[in-house]
Amino acid sequence: MRSGHLGRWAAVAGAVLVTGLLTGACSQATGLAGVSAGSPSTAPPSGAPSGPATATAASTAPGPTPSVQHQAAAEQPPQGEEPVLVPPPKLSKYTYTFPVKGCKTSYQRKLLVLPKTTIWAGQGCAFVAPVDGVVDEVNVQNRWSPSTDEGSAREGRFVTIVGDDGVRYLGGHLDSVAADVKPGLRVKAGHVLGRVGRTGNARDAGPNLYFAISWKTGPAYWWVRRGMVEPWDYLDAWAKGNRTLSPREETLKLRAKLGETPPCAVQCGAARQPTPTPSKTPRPTPRKTAKVEIPDKNTLNPTTVP
Repeated sequence: MRSGHLGRWAAVAGAVLVTGLLTGACSQATGLAGVSAGSPSTAPPSGAPSGPATATAASTAPGPTPSVQHQAAAEQPPQGEEPVLVPPPKLSKYTYTFPVKGCKTSYQRKLLVLPKTTIWAGQGCAFVAPVDGVVDEVNVQNRWSPSTDEGSAREGRFVTIVGDDGVRYLGGHLDSVAADVKPGLRVKAGHVLGRVGRTGNARDAGPNLYFAISWKTGPAYWWVRRGMVEPWDYLDAWAKGNRTLSPREETLKLRAKLGETPPCAVQCGAARQPTPTPSKTPRPTPRKTAKVEIPDKNTLNPTTVP
């Protein structure tokens, strides 16, 4: 009896021992696979490779510091080819040039009194034909006077040309007119017509060019040549390289709307002269003088002979 019991207990103990060994082996294998929830009971020996923690530390360890030359090279953009310049679109068959040549300029871009602009430039700078055309009017005399301020004389010395585009261009306040410039002269764009000055009512201002765009009329309609079309958009284009922007279409539309000789509307007459006021001081009454008798010449004594 007792030996039977002992045999059964031995069998049970052996089974438990085998089960424990198998369980420990499975747990150790699972831990090696990286899916065990438990932690190792002992730390790995120093210097021995470990699991993911060691790999992470190795990946985050600082590397060698880049040199200043390497960093500067990394910040510079890659070298490319030179940009290809695309010419502006051709907007008309006419070619224009800025009306002041070889000088630094500035000009107004807003309407003040008339649709014209004042191009500020140095004394003596060249006023040139803005387009191919024919010289129309030439005034070499400065007829403006501040006492009368006549509208027809405000531009002082001036030259107008009628371009091949059918538009008239005026340059006024000139210091001088070129010697070869006469009415009927055929000119190319850039031909020197005169020199910038301060004649006319620019006498007390800095040297400048009075520049205006209109259409051809007779000399009696001087207010038309003083400016009908705002010029600054065209000046901007010609100065920035778009030399085919033409005022022809705008000018023809405005002439059709207003007529070739519209009535004067701005600065039309001369300044009024002050009317003399009669003096209120009474005029002095002439005194009566005694009549002097002239002796007969035959009786004059030697001391009174003339």
